[in-house]
Amino acid sequence: MHGVHEVAGSSPVVPTITMGNLESNIEAILQRNKRVEADKAWETSMFRRMTIGILTYLTASILLWMLDAPNPFLNALIPSVAYLLSTVTLPPLKQWWINRYAPKGDR
Repeated sequence: MHGVHEVAGSSPVVPTITMGNLESNIEAILQRNKRVEADKAWETSMFRRMTIGILTYLTASILLWMLDAPNPFLNALIPSVAYLLSTVTLPPLKQWWINRYAPKGDR
């Protein structure tokens, strides 16, 4: 059982719940929620999307230029634009999938 400790030759020992324990647990949960909210804000931020798009463009440009590919700076737009389009189209597809396939309690 979770939170219950067995002592040899006796019945299970249930930990004592105190106000201090509850307060520290609630504070830990609140701190975790702040971290999760900050991570979610970063994951969905336009700044992050644009940074990844620009870094993708620069990396593809350099690689295509080093390979002596024709029009490396123009062709490097393809993966960058594809990434940016995916960030716009995938959230609605995700929501559609969740509404259609996720269990009711997970929405």
